[in-house]
Amino acid sequence: MKKKYSYLTLVLLMAFTLILSACGSKDDKTSEKNADLLQQIKDRGTLKVGLMGTYQPYNFLNEKKEMDGFDADIAKELGKRLGVDVEFVSQEFSGMVAGLQTKKFDAVISQMTITDERKKQMDFTEPYITNNVKVIVQEKNNTIKTVKDFKGKNIGVGLGTNDETYLRTELLPEVGDFTIKTYDDVITSLKDLDSGRIDATINNMYALKPVVESNGFKIKAVGEPVKSDKAGIAIRKGNESLLKELNKNLADMKKDGTYKEIFVKWFGEEPQE
Repeated sequence: MKKKYSYLTLVLLMAFTLILSACGSKDDKTSEKNADLLQQIKDRGTLKVGLMGTYQPYNFLNEKKEMDGFDADIAKELGKRLGVDVEFVSQEFSGMVAGLQTKKFDAVISQMTITDERKKQMDFTEPYITNNVKVIVQEKNNTIKTVKDFKGKNIGVGLGTNDETYLRTELLPEVGDFTIKTYDDVITSLKDLDSGRIDATINNMYALKPVVESNGFKIKAVGEPVKSDKAGIAIRKGNESLLKELNKNLADMKKDGTYKEIFVKWFGEEPQE
């Protein structure tokens, strides 16, 4: 009889252990799923950053095939202050939001303009740069001087960008019909402008200057700025600790002069903000 009870006790103990183990495994997975993103980044030792990689001088591949530019330097400095390495993930801008939502990367540092519409999908840090957008035309073009001259013309713009939204939702109703042609990268749009396949585009001169100089494009900026865009670092919603830490580090970079050094390095002038 004693042997029977001992055997039964052993079986019950084993069953209880298996139940606890299963519960623990489930809890571990749930805990991992709900783990704080900032802590996940620190634990893995890597901050995954999404950017275009084709938008010089903001982000591009240099001669060594390494990610370089203003955005890249901002990301590297943030990684340093978080105590982690930075892994760059190239992504066409039109797929940037989807890439962030599917956890392809932890943050977008790729000149993503802060808008009310985007705030519904993502959280943004405080702005880390302000860009003035102007009308760009061929050097010999004297008929387009402002956006009001876009009527009946072919206008190029980056696919999925804030500039595209501006052209479609604000300018078209105000100016009248014009054709919008979208591009996945700046260089192709400028090639089409230079060759006359489009009549104008809108962009900021920080982005255009190195591309124009290296390709010898005969184009120019005209008129006053169309608008000023503020870009921020975008992350998935619900990650308040990461957002707070990124904002703190950006503020510290501006206070200690690191941000100014990076800005002057890429744009040849001091930041106005």
